[in-house]
Amino acid sequence: MMFRKKPHDQRVFFLHDDGTIGDISRHTDDATFDDALSQRSSDTLFTGTFVGNFAARRMQWLAGALVLVLFGGALFRIGYWQVIHGDTYRAIADNNRTRTKTIIPDRGIIADRNGVTLAWNTPVFHVLAHRADLPEAGEDRRSLFQAIGESLGIAFEDFETRYQNSGTDQTILLAETVPYAAALAFEAGHQPFPGITMELASARTYATNAMPTLSHVLGFTGSIPETSYDELKSLGYRRFDSIGKQGTEQQYESLLRGTPGVEITEVDSEGRALRTLEKTDVIHGENLTLTIDAGLTAAIEGIVERKLANAKVKKAAVVVSNPKNGEVLAVVSYPAYDVNLFARGITQAEYSALLADPNAPLFPRATQGEYPCGSTMKPIYAAAALIEHIITPSTSVLSTGGIWLGNRLFPDWRRNGHGYTNVYHAIADSVNTFFYTIGGGTEAFEGLGVDRLMRYASMFGFGATSGLGFPNEADGFLPSKAWKEATKGEPWYVGDTYNVSIGQGDVLVTPLQMNRATAVFANGGMLITPHLLKDTPQDAKKIIPDDVAAVIKDAMRETVTNGSSVALNTLSQPVAGKTGTAQWATGRDEHTWFTGFGPFDDPTLTITVVVEEGGANYYATPIAGEIFEWYFQNRDVK
Repeated sequence: MMFRKKPHDQRVFFLHDDGTIGDISRHTDDATFDDALSQRSSDTLFTGTFVGNFAARRMQWLAGALVLVLFGGALFRIGYWQVIHGDTYRAIADNNRTRTKTIIPDRGIIADRNGVTLAWNTPVFHVLAHRADLPEAGEDRRSLFQAIGESLGIAFEDFETRYQNSGTDQTILLAETVPYAAALAFEAGHQPFPGITMELASARTYATNAMPTLSHVLGFTGSIPETSYDELKSLGYRRFDSIGKQGTEQQYESLLRGTPGVEITEVDSEGRALRTLEKTDVIHGENLTLTIDAGLTAAIEGIVERKLANAKVKKAAVVVSNPKNGEVLAVVSYPAYDVNLFARGITQAEYSALLADPNAPLFPRATQGEYPCGSTMKPIYAAAALIEHIITPSTSVLSTGGIWLGNRLFPDWRRNGHGYTNVYHAIADSVNTFFYTIGGGTEAFEGLGVDRLMRYASMFGFGATSGLGFPNEADGFLPSKAWKEATKGEPWYVGDTYNVSIGQGDVLVTPLQMNRATAVFANGGMLITPHLLKDTPQDAKKIIPDDVAAVIKDAMRETVTNGSSVALNTLSQPVAGKTGTAQWATGRDEHTWFTGFGPFDDPTLTITVVVEEGGANYYATPIAGEIFEWYFQNRDVK
């Protein structure tokens, strides 16, 4: 047996069952020591050197367990910080050492088809603050804001309000549209304010001070609604950036805005830039050329204003387009307003005055006005009757002053009637009896019926938006049997069909829709989607045969040569058209319409005019005549 030698100068202790401590090291010789050690193998042993330091094995286990717990806790906290909330703390750390600057792109310029600038940018200065560099203490921050305001010579009271309303945004707009002199002095000689920068931005300016009706076409740029900010933030918008509102500015926002650039710089403890870490180039907004003719628009404004100067009515809408390609040349809603009021920030008094105006200048009648269309719908129904073989071009209907349905007379506008009438004369002289017959029918004549009438109206684009893309464009309304039963609680009668057949009743259309439908007869049967952006690919489909389009076109020419628009027969070039008067309210004058095209042989212009409550004065036709003549004299119509 091999004996262990007692280590030099080491004492060995053991723990008795009664808790007392025994000492083995008194056995000095090796053999005796080993025997003593083996005898105490079941006891808890301790060793000590010189002074007898010792620790029980149980205490060693507890100490080890405590170390493991502490170490595990530290590892958990490290994982919690770095894995679960790593992005948050990393962002805080990065924000303390870096600054991200958004480089705002120049908004695209908007011009008309001839290069006339309609919307452009004017330089302005904004004061921005970076949240991480501002004092956290409210009193210190307000003192800083006061110093900034005094340096710029502008009121600073709302700086704190803007700060509080900015949420967690890192970049905060403190002041906008700072005067040039103040901005220049601030940049040239101010003491450094931590986290404060001057940004060169731009404000939108419009040509609507000279042509107010373009306000409805162009729209304007304004502040981002709070309800939309979260969505727009992901697209790179800041809370205080501008965005297109209404009209072209809203419709083509993505093209006009461009793509912001980003510059990330490393800063020192005081927020001073040290070096650029990353930079993404800005992509400026696209310049847009519209199909709009500013000169024509200005001429239309002048014509309408002059024609209605001495009239009690002041509300009208005009749409002018090219029937060959769908280019919209003018969209005029009269009266109008100067959209620069909104672009610069309209006052409450100015806004209230616009809202209180009984002529509603804010309302875009040409695209959102929904009107009963009167006889301007008759060419569409005549085309439907020809296509459905209800009539031929030579079919005649006798007009004796109206048509009786039971004890109710549905009258012609001419008391003694129009005599025997075919489709040409029916359109030219707007003969109601002809359209009662082909629409609702008689005992001896099968009419189209309301279902087919509405189906063809829909085929011509009524009851739906035109595709122009204007925000909030109206779609009009086409009634049906089911609709009447559901809303009015009564069945559809033949008399309802008679009313619809002459453009009365519950049908509603917009001037833009009527202009688009009229172009079908001018271009030989194509329904074209109108557009405002130059060089837009044409979207068209054939909806009626050439021969049917030719019959209706000739009938509309007869309207001018020997019908309700004979006053237009003196124009320098031949035109065609259709008039209409539309009842809309008891005791109120009818709306008056004209829709037509020219030159007749090769139409390049479709004009639609509606004058609200024009009544017996028929303002629409002379307005259209002057627009035609201005265009013939001032534009190449070939």
